[in-house]
Amino acid sequence: MIEPPPRPNPDALLAMAQREGRGRLKVFLGAAPGVGKTYEMLNEARRLRDGGTDVVVGLVETHGRQDTAAQIGALEVLPRRQITYRGRVLDEFDLDAALERRPQVLVLDELAHTNVPGSRHPKRWQDVEELRDAGVEVWTAMNVQHLESLSEDVARITGIRVQETVPDHVLAGADSVELIDIPPTELLERMRQGKVYQPEQAARALRGFFREGNLAALRQIALRRTAERVDADVTGYMRAKAITGPWPSADRVLALVGRDATAEEVVRQARRISDALHAPLMALHVEAMGAADGMSPSPALRLAEQLGAEVETTVARDLPTAVLNHARAHNATHLVIGRGQPSFWRRLTGRTLTAVLIGQARGFTLHLVPAPSSVTPCIRQEAAGLPHWAGWAAVPLLVAVTTGLSLWADGIVPEGGIGMIYLAAVVALAALFGPAAAAAGALLSFLIWDFLFLMPRFTFALSGIQEVMGGAIFFSVALLLAGTTGSLGRSVSMARARLFGMRRLVELSRKLSAATSTGDLLTTVAQEATMLADRPTCVLLPLDEEPVVRAARPVEAEPDAASMAAARWALSRGTRAGFGTDALPSADWQFRPMRTANGIVGLLGLQMAGVPTRDLDAERDRALDALIDQAAVALERSHLMEEHARSAARAETEALRSALLASIGHDLRTPLTSIRGALETLRISGRQLSGPVREDLLATAEEETVRLTRYLGNVIDIVRLESGQVKPRREPVDIGDAVAVAAERASRRTGRHITCDIEKRLPAPQIDPVLLEQVLANLLDNAAKFSEAGTEILIHAKRAGAEVAITVEDHGIGVPPDQIGQIFDPFFRVRRGDAAPAGSGLGLAICRGLTHAMGGWITAESPVSNGSGTRMTVHLPA
Repeated sequence: MIEPPPRPNPDALLAMAQREGRGRLKVFLGAAPGVGKTYEMLNEARRLRDGGTDVVVGLVETHGRQDTAAQIGALEVLPRRQITYRGRVLDEFDLDAALERRPQVLVLDELAHTNVPGSRHPKRWQDVEELRDAGVEVWTAMNVQHLESLSEDVARITGIRVQETVPDHVLAGADSVELIDIPPTELLERMRQGKVYQPEQAARALRGFFREGNLAALRQIALRRTAERVDADVTGYMRAKAITGPWPSADRVLALVGRDATAEEVVRQARRISDALHAPLMALHVEAMGAADGMSPSPALRLAEQLGAEVETTVARDLPTAVLNHARAHNATHLVIGRGQPSFWRRLTGRTLTAVLIGQARGFTLHLVPAPSSVTPCIRQEAAGLPHWAGWAAVPLLVAVTTGLSLWADGIVPEGGIGMIYLAAVVALAALFGPAAAAAGALLSFLIWDFLFLMPRFTFALSGIQEVMGGAIFFSVALLLAGTTGSLGRSVSMARARLFGMRRLVELSRKLSAATSTGDLLTTVAQEATMLADRPTCVLLPLDEEPVVRAARPVEAEPDAASMAAARWALSRGTRAGFGTDALPSADWQFRPMRTANGIVGLLGLQMAGVPTRDLDAERDRALDALIDQAAVALERSHLMEEHARSAARAETEALRSALLASIGHDLRTPLTSIRGALETLRISGRQLSGPVREDLLATAEEETVRLTRYLGNVIDIVRLESGQVKPRREPVDIGDAVAVAAERASRRTGRHITCDIEKRLPAPQIDPVLLEQVLANLLDNAAKFSEAGTEILIHAKRAGAEVAITVEDHGIGVPPDQIGQIFDPFFRVRRGDAAPAGSGLGLAICRGLTHAMGGWITAESPVSNGSGTRMTVHLPA
């Protein structure tokens, strides 16, 4: 069979396609300040410029080093942008100027630099990303201690925590990385000569950060990071070009995690090999189609994750081929596998995984890990979940039943037909109990069929070639059916279990999405976990770095003090703790962290001790892990939604506060100014003024005082409505009388003619008459304010189904259609230009609040006719 040629890896091709169209990034990486990164970067930039390339220096920090400053030479330097911060003028990189200039290569020093507040981006590496998106190639420099993933390691080595960091994906996304390296002794000599820092600063650095041991450790980290980067480049090239590995460019260790007793020892041995070789570690679990026996690989895979391995799980029919394809695709050079305990048939035919890999894994170093002496072989369980002895007990029972049926059919069906009855029994044994029980049933069925029904009867001898061929064909077909039906039965059982698991996950996802609050979400998670694990569970959330039980099923399930210590461990370390783990295994509960990209959002607790089934099988364990992952994402989404709601509430409160202050500042100043002006005029020139003038000034002061009192009353009313302090008094109200009284008072107050149209025999709704009068007064005042003097104001009252509708209509300027939905908002004023009357923006908001308090609602329509007019309708329950 001719194998098809290898195809390029789609992920590698996608990564190459994503880089096209973006500017390239070259990083000059050093172990510490003073190794010559900026010097070498400028030196190469000058050589590139001499070759005709457009090179511009965006920003370079020389730190007073004469040699570095001299390297700039004739290179074009962009002017810096000046930003004022806390009374000081600071120079920063001008991103807009660089984007406008768009050179072929831009030199931008100190990738980890934090920009001055007020810049477009908080970090310089974000400036670099925007430049690359615009197609500009960037050269930059950084020290290895500024990598985000190394901050803790650097702090432990040097005792100094680096504050400015660069995410690892920035360095991983660079097109090239050039290591600038000098020995620690040479760097220390440069420091003493004043070529790195000024003498006083250099003396302090030599006593702290710049010690030979620190520099040697940082140099090792820089060399290793650069080697990992080169290895990643080689692997990416091989995948993109469909080159089958491995290439001996760097060591990579692949641990093959199976379901046998050696799985965890394989992971530990692989970790020791990778540490000795300073090589990356990968862990692979291949689940064979139809395989249902053995232990769960979950503990070994969790151990691999804890040891820093890159874990991957796949499903394949051919185990050796899947292993070799994965190893070649990831350029692995060392394969670590356990000896295991293959079946006698596999050992006899040489089809064990070890034998196949030895024959086919050319170019790989194979490590065989023996099982620990303390580990005993596990007893296999059948796929159907029945006890192991049940299959062997069923073999003679089912063959006996089949024999009885065959004796009854003897003489009715031919000898071959009786053989088909026994074949049906073999198929049933294979489907229910697996191929081993089916093979035993096939042998027993053949012997009984031969003894009782084949000629000569009651003997195992066969009389002729026909009987011999029939018996041989029967036994061969029975064995074939035993093997294929048994595998098919296991595959069906596994598929059914996986389908059930997928349905549960889909149902769980639907329930989590339907949860309307964090409390409902946690309750759902606890219920599903209890049903899945068949044991009490609880969900804990961190509160001031302490785990607190927020939901439990059953409700009384709560971890004891010893178990809560395990919960604190799991929360602080982000790993499993408690029963059956390496941390506090004596606890009765086991805690599993709910982890997202932003950290640990909670814990799922399982009561393991004191329940009938202490351990979880592989399928339940995997389903629980999936449940935890989905719950973590849903919980983080709930937190984000709550934070968004709080932010929106804060923004709304701030907007209301700003509007209130602005309105008070405007609407209080105007009447107070008028009152003050009238009183000052009377005090200074009161005796010289005529009587009518004095009366007019006093009337003005009185009018503005009334206006001020009304405005303050509106403010108090809106505050009472917003705080829920308005409690209406319920009593029957005659709508006709209430409307007539409100119209008469408004007519006297505004001097406008108001026409009332009240339907006869209106019901008397149970409402507050004082609140109704205030609503009508505000509506009529609003109509008078926004309509011309001399025009008519109409007020209608009529029955509308189960409601009473009171309508106030004017023929004024109307409300623009785009603002009709906002006129009931507090402090909103219709934008109509300078000619429109001013208002506080509270009257209609108070009308809406009071109407809602009485159980009604209010609407607005505009224009009413000929592009003008406004109609306000109050709907009250009849």
